[in-house]
Amino acid sequence: MGPNVIPRPSSMRFLRHFGLPRPNAAQYRTLIAAPRPGSGPLMERRPDRELPDIQSSSRRWLRTLPLFLAILGASTLGIFNYQKASSSVVNSTLYALRTNPRARELLGDEIYFAAKVPWIWGEMNQLHGRINIHFKVKGTRQHGTMRFRSERKSRLGYFETLEWSLETADGQKIELLDKTRPDPFKNTALKAEPELQA
Repeated sequence: MGPNVIPRPSSMRFLRHFGLPRPNAAQYRTLIAAPRPGSGPLMERRPDRELPDIQSSSRRWLRTLPLFLAILGASTLGIFNYQKASSSVVNSTLYALRTNPRARELLGDEIYFAAKVPWIWGEMNQLHGRINIHFKVKGTRQHGTMRFRSERKSRLGYFETLEWSLETADGQKIELLDKTRPDPFKNTALKAEPELQA
């Protein structure tokens, strides 16, 4: 049958009987909707399935970006604080506080950090010779805040303690550094560490 020949009615009935498309009939392709959240697992792969909306995933990413940045910032601060809490400066000052008679008179025995996760405030830059920190401590009697400040005048010199004090919870402040006696931290091995700031 030529391209310009109109099919006969008998031919049309034959095509309809076997479910064949009519000649020159427009072919339309329907798409299956994309699966939605909670619709269950996909049991088959269909080539005519509609793709999901890309804008919905980008909007969800923008909503979670502030939460990601907040978690990243808190983790960074926690890592720096852990480095300061486990440094030789904090360990030396805490040990000296435990063995100091005046501190034991105010705080009592078993002097240690006031919190299970101690937070060390201030600057600890041993590389450039600057230490200025304070943190909460506690004993069997009461709580308090210990402050320690030390500087190194020259690159090859020793650290010189400028302040070592204890302030109790009731507002009483005492100077633990006795200037008439040698500096208890002068011979402490303070190694150069990276700059740590809060």
